[in-house]
Amino acid sequence: MQLGLVGLGRMGGNMRERLRAAGHDVVGFDHNAQLSDVATIAGLAEKLESPRAVWVMVPAGVTDATIDELAAVLGEGDIIIDGGNSRFSDDAPRAERLNELGIGYLDVGVSGGVWGRQNGYGLMVGGAQEHVDRLMPIFDALKPEGEFGFVHAGPVGAGHYSKMVHNGIEYGLMHAYAEGYELMAASELVTNVPGVIKSWREGTVVRSWLLDLLDRALDEDPELADLSGYTEDTGEGRWTVDEAVRLAVPLNVITASLFARFASRQDDSPAMKAVSALRQQFGGHAVHKR
Repeated sequence: MQLGLVGLGRMGGNMRERLRAAGHDVVGFDHNAQLSDVATIAGLAEKLESPRAVWVMVPAGVTDATIDELAAVLGEGDIIIDGGNSRFSDDAPRAERLNELGIGYLDVGVSGGVWGRQNGYGLMVGGAQEHVDRLMPIFDALKPEGEFGFVHAGPVGAGHYSKMVHNGIEYGLMHAYAEGYELMAASELVTNVPGVIKSWREGTVVRSWLLDLLDRALDEDPELADLSGYTEDTGEGRWTVDEAVRLAVPLNVITASLFARFASRQDDSPAMKAVSALRQQFGGHAVHKR
């Protein structure tokens, strides 16, 4: 099958190679000319045979502009797939705008990171069944082998919504592993923390790919001495918590893990300064001063 692919960074570039290895004809465009197969988005559209399908893998902040540029050079019967980390609420307006031009739209949550080329990508798809059916050869090539790794999650927006929740869960899982690591590192009893992490990789109920990656990181740096605790957050964690508030769903773990990332950026927490001051005021407790 033929596919246009816009955005050939860490994810998009590896997706192109996985699809080509499966026998698909992929025409890629990227603003980095060294990565691109064509010079412009218009040139990409010209290279594709109708009806065309173009997958967009660009940062969320430029997704709408990229889709608008594509819409100007595509036509009736074509399909645009957004595989980036867009907010789910952006999908329905896009689909409606494209539908007026006769262009279909699918939103796809993509998981797999830099390992996807080798292991396959988890795909969560939102959109019309007819569009999903048409793109199934592409989805089959990108997903891992076997029965898992793909879902048609629902109508437009469902793919990105599912990926948002997936990433929220990821926040909580990562933080649980991180807290366990910190507790063992502080213990007087555990003298081989990396070894304990490694031992959990088989036969335990906490084994997972994230645990495997933590083990890999500790192999490279057993005390994580080369890393700062400052941790960024992507939009999906915040959006997940926003939805929890909207729907009154108690996401205790995910919310706490998001707030922990905020705390990681404070060299000297103003809130904890206030707590220290209050303890001194009401109980005369000792405080640490600069």
